[in-house]
Parts: sequence; C-alpha cells; structure tokens
Amino acid sequence: MIANNKGLGRGLDAILSDFKEEDILKEEQQKKNSSTFEIDISLIDTNPNQPRKNFDDLQLRELAESIKNFGVLQPILLLKQQNGRYVIIAGERRYRAARLAGLQSMPAIVRELTKQQVMEISLIENLQREDLNPIEAAYGLKSLLDDFGLSQEQLSKRIGMSRPNLTNTLRLLQLQPEVIEMVRAKRLSAGHARALIPVTDPEIQIQMAKKACDEKKSVRDVEMEVKLYFNRKNIQKGPREKEVQSRELKAFVSDLKRVFGTRVKIKGSDEKGRIMIDYFTPDDLQRIYEMIDFLKANLGAK
Repeated sequence: MIANNKGLGRGLDAILSDFKEEDILKEEQQKKNSSTFEIDISLIDTNPNQPRKNFDDLQLRELAESIKNFGVLQPILLLKQQNGRYVIIAGERRYRAARLAGLQSMPAIVRELTKQQVMEISLIENLQREDLNPIEAAYGLKSLLDDFGLSQEQLSKRIGMSRPNLTNTLRLLQLQPEVIEMVRAKRLSAGHARALIPVTDPEIQIQMAKKACDEKKSVRDVEMEVKLYFNRKNIQKGPREKEVQSRELKAFVSDLKRVFGTRVKIKGSDEKGRIMIDYFTPDDLQRIYEMIDFLKANLGAK
C-alpha cells in the first residue's frame, strides 16, 4: 500500500468559536447548571451527511475497551429533531464505540444549529483527524460548496483550511471514478492521484494509476512518468538552444506548481523568459484566475 495521507485543514482551533466543541461546552455551562445530558443511545441516529464513511474496526474496538474502563470522557454533540430523536453532529466514533462497549446511554451536549452549521462542524471534526480519507474530505467540501452556494474563498475561511489545500483536495474529484476508488481504498495516496490529474485520457490515467499501485511507485516516479507522457505527445520540431536555469529558479518553479496545483514551466534563464501555467478545464482556468486575484488583493496590487 502506498497511501500516506496527511491531515487536512487546521482543525477546530482555527475556526470561529461558535463551532468549537470546548467553547460550546462552556456556553452550555453558562446557560445551565449541567453541561451535559445522559442521552439514551437508542434515541441517537448517525448523520447521513457525515463526511467519514469508513471507520477502522480495530480502532473502534480499542476505543470501546477504553470506554468500558473509563467511560466516555468527552460528550458528543447532538441536534434534537422534532420527533424527539437526536442526530450526531460531532462524535460518531465515540457513539459507535459506546455501542460496542454495551452502554445504554452516553453524555451529550444538545444544540440548535442550521443545516449548514451541522455540515461544517461534522467536516471540521473529521478534518482535524489525520486519517480522514482525502476523497471523503473532497466530497464533504463539494457538498458545502454546492448545497449552500459558497465560494471556495468563503469556505476556506469558514473551516480554517488554506485555499490551495482546499482547491487541491477538490481537484481529486476530477479523476476517473476507478482512480478515485483507488484513493478511497488507500491503494493510492492523494499525492500520487494529484500527479495524474493532468492526464485527461481516461484509459491512460487508469493505466498509470494501476501501474503505480502494482509497482509501488513513489509520487516522484509518477510525476516523471506523466512528464514523459506529455513529452512524447509534444515532440518539438528542430533543435532548441539549451536554456541554463539556476537552482533558485528551479525552486521557484516548484513553489509555483505547489501554489497553483498544476504544471508550471519557465522558458528562458535567470535573465529573462516566460512563465507558462497550464490549465486543463474552464474550471481550472477560473480557479487559477481567482488565486491570482486573491494574491493581488493581499499584496495590495492595483
């Protein structure tokens, strides 16, 4: 297995205090003498919009054993429905483990929140955990964008995720369905998958993904294979003058690739040349334009 998923987003500490579980607890303490309620587990339902779809069985069993010995140390967050039942906003792992441990009830804080707030908190709670699958994160982000008409800039501020990180996570959904499933199944890392996004030929992209899995290729190996693929497609006519570029200029190109999340080339040398930023769809072009516009605004450019 070559997947190596890093945590996404900055977690609850970077979010508006309205969405922080610890602050919610303090708020409830101010409103009521007791900060938590013991809620019958049979009245609690999971959230159908929960970004995380897969829960590790071993980790759940370990957490259940801990709950048997010490109880549920942190209350879960619930939304009360009109029918008297509750939906989990944050804490589904604790809920599942509590059921495994045989608990009949568990501590919870009950809040009144909008549908958008529920989805944001559910996503934030999962983003702060390093084992969240990047495809689950991407679908969660896309749901917030589509359902509530948010721009990427608005969403990045709401959930505390940097704009480039958010954009690169969403770009994973441009992959072929077979490749997306490889990432979801942790056969392929997000880094490997992102390297394949420029390959728009479906069959070639899937072949490269399968080859990366079977041969346990590194991300760098996949990037080189993609580069060779495009070099073969774009055979240049006639000899070209060799361009000498310094180490600093090459590092600058690498930084641009990371920021814009796409292929960037510099034609020329340290003295003069051209910067070329590739885009592969109209949405890609719009994304790059928005990023440049954002950078200009933050740099005070006119």
